Amino acid sequence: MRRIIKPWGYEELVEHNDRYVVKRLFMKKGHRCSLQYHRKKIETVMILKGKLELFYRGRMRHMRPFDAVTIRPGEKHRMEALNGDCMYLECSTPELDDVVRLEDLYGRLQKGKRR
Repeated sequence: MRRIIKPWGYEELVEHNDRYVVKRLFMKKGHRCSLQYHRKKIETVMILKGKLELFYRGRMRHMRPFDAVTIRPGEKHRMEALNGDCMYLECSTPELDDVVRLEDLYGRLQKGKRR
């Protein structure tokens, strides 16, 4: 299993093949990922531990263990661990680099290019 360190925690790549990807993600309390969308990627997120705030379809959604949501291409979203550390599972189509960042607290927007 490959661990990828992120400014908000880490993700572990459990499976990556030509049909799907499975990741386990850990987000530290008080952190959040980019406001983003995907051009092709479809992802389903399920909470394993903790609580996650999900900005999705223009509103905030509070997610607890075993809550799940599927995010389709073009749908803007952002996850945030407000009340404590959070662990969640992401199952998606295999396009790992399909991320268009609109906002990012960690300086990962490229000038003149959103990725």
